[in-house]
Amino acid sequence: MTEILLSRPEPGIASLCINRPEVRNALNQSVRRQLAEHFSALGQDPDIRCIIVTGGDKVFAAGADLRDIADATAIEMHLRQVQRLWQAIAGCPKPVIAAVNGYAWGGGCELAMHADIIVAGENASFAQPEIKVGIMPGAGGTQRLTRAIGKFQAMKMLLTGLPISGREAFAAGLASEVVEDAKVQERALELARTIAAMPPLAAAQIKEVLLAGQDASLDAALMLERKAFHLLFASQDQKEGMRAFFEKRKPSYTGQ
Repeated sequence: MTEILLSRPEPGIASLCINRPEVRNALNQSVRRQLAEHFSALGQDPDIRCIIVTGGDKVFAAGADLRDIADATAIEMHLRQVQRLWQAIAGCPKPVIAAVNGYAWGGGCELAMHADIIVAGENASFAQPEIKVGIMPGAGGTQRLTRAIGKFQAMKMLLTGLPISGREAFAAGLASEVVEDAKVQERALELARTIAAMPPLAAAQIKEVLLAGQDASLDAALMLERKAFHLLFASQDQKEGMRAFFEKRKPSYTGQ
């Protein structure tokens, strides 16, 4: 069985679906490696303008596959260099949308937080329950979660391991939108379609500057923003977009 299903539902859009239903899409080393390979390839594909990552309409990913790590030593965990696989997702230049139904626990929650937009179902479940098995998050769960929802909400989730619903995640700032469970995949595709119609150079610069600016001083971040803003005036898409605005027509962006 293919563990990651790649589809291209519409022009400019790629969808990656974790396909391990027998273990609630638990993330093992093979799945992480395949995700990294797909994100690396799609990030360089000029025909792709937005990527959806999902586990389907039942469960996103219920965490790490504990059978894959239960007996590992510290040195074995270090030698796996899992952070390099996660970096392929974090460093993807294309906008990424996580479509979350059901469990997004542990590594699943961390995977969702690697996305740029999270569409959550009302009954989705987000958690970092690693403490319950004697460990802690190891793929950004302490850092990305705190940046998303703040210290006090993050501490509660991390120290208790208790889940929050899709609606609670949206209220806390962990999700971009919350919709009916049955509409998650449809809404993610709708957002991807909107983004895919935008100028890809501008989208890439927005993503790069926003992420880089989060850990910079305000002055440094504003400088990065100005430089990227000026750079986009060298693109054909900028000329096309503004001409289309004046001519009252739909623009056609080529990524040039």
